Amino acid sequence: MNRFAPPPPISPVALRDAVDWAIVTRRSIRAFLPTPVHREDIDAILAVASTAASGVNTQPWRVHVVTGEAKQRLSAAIARIDDDPGRVEHEEPYDYYPKEWASPFVERRRKVGWDLYGLLGISKGDIERMHAQHGRNYAFFDAPVGLFFTVDRVMQTGSFLDYGMFLQSLMVAARARGLDTCPQVAFTKFHRVIAAQLGIPDRELLVCGMSLGYADPSRIENTLVTEREPVHRFTTHHADKTETPE
Repeated sequence: MNRFAPPPPISPVALRDAVDWAIVTRRSIRAFLPTPVHREDIDAILAVASTAASGVNTQPWRVHVVTGEAKQRLSAAIARIDDDPGRVEHEEPYDYYPKEWASPFVERRRKVGWDLYGLLGISKGDIERMHAQHGRNYAFFDAPVGLFFTVDRVMQTGSFLDYGMFLQSLMVAARARGLDTCPQVAFTKFHRVIAAQLGIPDRELLVCGMSLGYADPSRIENTLVTEREPVHRFTTHHADKTETPE
């Protein structure tokens, strides 16, 4: 696609509505159909995502795509460790979550967890079923495609900002093609297993994983829609009175 702003393929209003739809309807899907995703579609989505902004055009992303037997071997390798009750907790490659939670973030975290478990009929204290549900991450929620994203360890915090724009672009481009995704930080504690399986060099840090495929509309967990704060709750407008629009 020509990046020099050719005329949009649809009317301005239809274009706005289509872009908004792809962004707003993106959700973390936790049950996928076995329907294959063609390699050319994966590459097309990644090509669109690669146009995301990055500081001085560093383009810090590196993507590892797993399908078929490679994906199955990786899932099995992680499951063997995850199901071992005596295993030593793997070290996270970086701190994604805060070490000490504070309000309102801890309440939001708890709510999404209990909303999901409530849909699945998992009661508080049912550790076995919670572990089993969390373990579905490592089977990519049955999606046919798994993606892993790495960044060179020489890069700094700014590259994580760039990565966020890349990942969002990828998920929106997938949504526009009728595909769904689930970004997964759950993979990061198994970064050594993943690196060994995929031959990822030591200088690459695992940012996260992602499941890609077609959502299974029959699964109750896919009805989860997380709440969002209204704009006025997180936005402050700064303007002189004379500059305030009528």
